[in-house]
Amino acid sequence: MAGVIQTTVRRSMPASLLLRVRHRSPGLAGGLAGGALAAGLGLAAFTVLVMLLWVSSPYPDSGPGGALHVAAALWLLAHGAELVRVDTLSGAPAPMGVPPLLLAAVPVWLLHRAARDTAEGGARDNAPPVPGRIAWAGVVLGYLAVAAPAALYAAGGALRPSWTWTVTCVPLVAVVAAGTGVWTAYGRPSGPLEQVLGAVLPRGVRHLVLGPDGRPGVAARAAAAGATVLVAGGAVLLTVSLGRHLGETREAFGRLTEDWSGWLAVALLCVALLPNAAVWAAAYALGPGFLLGVGVPVTPLGGQGTPLLPPFPLLAAVPDPGAGTALHGTVAALPLTAGAVAGWYVGRGSVTGGGRFGIWTAGRTAGAAACAAGLSGVLLALLAGLAGGPLGTAALARFGPVWWQVGLATAVWLGLTAAVTALTVRAWCLRRSYGRGGGERRPDRVVAPRRRPVPPRPAPRARLPRGRWFARKPGRSAPAPAPAADEPYLLLDDDGDRDHGDRDHGGRGALPDGTGSPGLRPRPGPLSDVPAPSPPAAPDDTGPRPPA
Repeated sequence: MAGVIQTTVRRSMPASLLLRVRHRSPGLAGGLAGGALAAGLGLAAFTVLVMLLWVSSPYPDSGPGGALHVAAALWLLAHGAELVRVDTLSGAPAPMGVPPLLLAAVPVWLLHRAARDTAEGGARDNAPPVPGRIAWAGVVLGYLAVAAPAALYAAGGALRPSWTWTVTCVPLVAVVAAGTGVWTAYGRPSGPLEQVLGAVLPRGVRHLVLGPDGRPGVAARAAAAGATVLVAGGAVLLTVSLGRHLGETREAFGRLTEDWSGWLAVALLCVALLPNAAVWAAAYALGPGFLLGVGVPVTPLGGQGTPLLPPFPLLAAVPDPGAGTALHGTVAALPLTAGAVAGWYVGRGSVTGGGRFGIWTAGRTAGAAACAAGLSGVLLALLAGLAGGPLGTAALARFGPVWWQVGLATAVWLGLTAAVTALTVRAWCLRRSYGRGGGERRPDRVVAPRRRPVPPRPAPRARLPRGRWFARKPGRSAPAPAPAADEPYLLLDDDGDRDHGDRDHGGRGALPDGTGSPGLRPRPGPLSDVPAPSPPAAPDDTGPRPPA
């Protein structure tokens, strides 16, 4: 029996060690597993899609190994890594660096969910909260542990990843997406963002972005609204242009392939490139346009002769070469609309979201509109840089919009339009609030004075410790508050009852010790619930009396 017990105890030792490791580092182990699972799911999604197209293709030349290599290469392309084609007609390798933005949403979403679930994992079982840095590092390391062998495997196919772009883009996407997931799990605190902006922005611009009067939040919402209107308007322009060139779009499908599996593959590629085309159309409406090769711009003022391009359906939406017409000039309504939307957000925020200083002045409102225009320019420049890239060598070395031109044009268009719209909306809101007939002002709106006394220079603000950046939301991770002890309330009630009894007995206390002193009352404790002994009963006056 002793031998059986000893064997049983020895078998339970590894399990106890695993439990100890799990309890000591719950976030790191979960983060590693979550990051590896996110990478595996992304690779599986691309592999299933490519294998289905390969099985349905009537010309499976490369075999299943070649299809798997293509799936791994497309997964790396979705991260922004540039690919290189080695089997070209000329024999020279040709780069392919236009990542479909719709495919990029797959790894970003998986990383975001993995990091958020890892950071929230301890809150489900009322366990201690998982530190944000540990969850973030675990997800990133687990993701890169799967991405590295996938990149090595893709290097043996016809589409080989560029190692410079792969080493740069894949870790960058993992770091940013996992960081947003942890940030979301901790309630989107403003501490990390403010500290980063305070370290990056110059001193003269820092107070405009990080001011305490509510401008940063209003400007960020206005910038997001303006960028959304630009991209959505670009999608509308793309749809209209495809409808005008519907015949050319159909011919492009027929010239590329002849069977239904090829049509399906081309249609799926067009769907994946739709966000890219929408950004191109937005750049066209802003003025800089886009490039269809080196030295071949396409703008509303006119386009030069297009180079020899493949008959791709989305390229049928490109305007015809030649001088621009009045119809091409109507696309300027898109940036004007985006600026008006951004200005409306700023104008409403200057009255209703003015922070502790009350209603903003006209200068503050114009400054917030300029800040929103700058943020929109940064967003559009980022999207323009991601939506373009090379598709070959020589004339095809540059495709898509130029990022810095798009960002500058967005800032100029929205800066002018948003400032005018914001001031107009502010004046209209103030007129409705204060009355139209020159009546009295409403007491709930107080305009901040233009000149305030200069306060003393505050002491330098101490940096917030990194461990306190991510404060857990009380609704998810903090344990339920313990019920407040009601001992003080019992003490007060007991005193009130005794005082009432003292008044009924002529100021004498009815305590069990018989002292009659209210100042010697015992404190309520564990024995306070024991009933007090009753005083001895007085003799009955109704009995017979002795003779006098």
